[in-house]
Amino acid sequence: MLVSGGSVETLRWRDNRLELIDQRLLPQAFEYVACADAAQTAAAISAMVVRGAPAIGCAAAFGVALEALRLREAKGPIRDAAFERAFATLRASRPTAVNLFWALARMQAVYDTLREQDGPAVAEALVAEAERIFTDDLEINRTLGRHGAELVTDGARIMTHCNAGALATAGHGTALGVIRSARDAGKRVSVIANETRPFLQGARLTAWELVQERIPVTLITDGMAGHLMQLGKVDIVIVGADRVAANGDVANKIGTYPLAVLAARHAIPFYVAAPLSTVDRAIPDGSGIPIEERDPAEVMGFRGKRWAPEGVTVVNPAFDVTPASLVTALITERGVIRTPTRDGLRTLFD
Repeated sequence: MLVSGGSVETLRWRDNRLELIDQRLLPQAFEYVACADAAQTAAAISAMVVRGAPAIGCAAAFGVALEALRLREAKGPIRDAAFERAFATLRASRPTAVNLFWALARMQAVYDTLREQDGPAVAEALVAEAERIFTDDLEINRTLGRHGAELVTDGARIMTHCNAGALATAGHGTALGVIRSARDAGKRVSVIANETRPFLQGARLTAWELVQERIPVTLITDGMAGHLMQLGKVDIVIVGADRVAANGDVANKIGTYPLAVLAARHAIPFYVAAPLSTVDRAIPDGSGIPIEERDPAEVMGFRGKRWAPEGVTVVNPAFDVTPASLVTALITERGVIRTPTRDGLRTLFD
């Protein structure tokens, strides 16, 4: 299940076809799902076949590439209308992870410059751009990981929430990329993975990745985090992000905010690892970040088994927002920003 470099191939481009690990099935089964066009890619993103902000961006880019290949013989207004529908379908697949919109904006810019070109030329350019987005993400994660590894002490017991590993990116990962890089630098590390209700990304995905790589991992329920901090069994918390506002507020998987509050209460560093493509400078602060509300069935049961009674009311926000004041540092491919602020984030882009 591992490829060269000790990482899973979350997405792979084979013979002009996009293949995605079906993350809904892990760890019980390891299967790839093939996508043939933008609509199928958007459906896979929405259904969480693929998830994690950087991986969603990569998948969406390849979804546009697939559409370009499908439309090689189309011309003029017909082709423009088809691409417009494809972009709209992909944008609507999930609302919170800004990498989705960032990747689609890159693909849109390429298409806009090639509107007068013939279909094969457009397809070739869009496939090449999607491949660049993928390879760029992989290199960004490795660079980010090296920066973050400097913050990890030898012997650190690291708590993480959700999955921000190879499965959430083109490879290596963001939060888990820091952990991998610290391990590769010779540091002894161990991980406490929160199960991450209700979709269990920590229990199913993070734990699976770490077991694959023989990085010591202990699985806990989300409600156990504060207890372990109180006992002095957590040295660092590292999480990923789905969107970072211009002032440093962070949207990440639901349950991240209370984890940050607990870390502050126990004087434990709380680090966020994310590429600059996750920073949305158009949103002033976290109050403007759209929060996805998912199917109530995810809370009432799992994989066809229901445990909640009929008639109960459910709320199921997929993300929460952690104020920048609770973030010890933001780890990016351009370095580490301590106590992120609007001015601090601006320097990364300048």
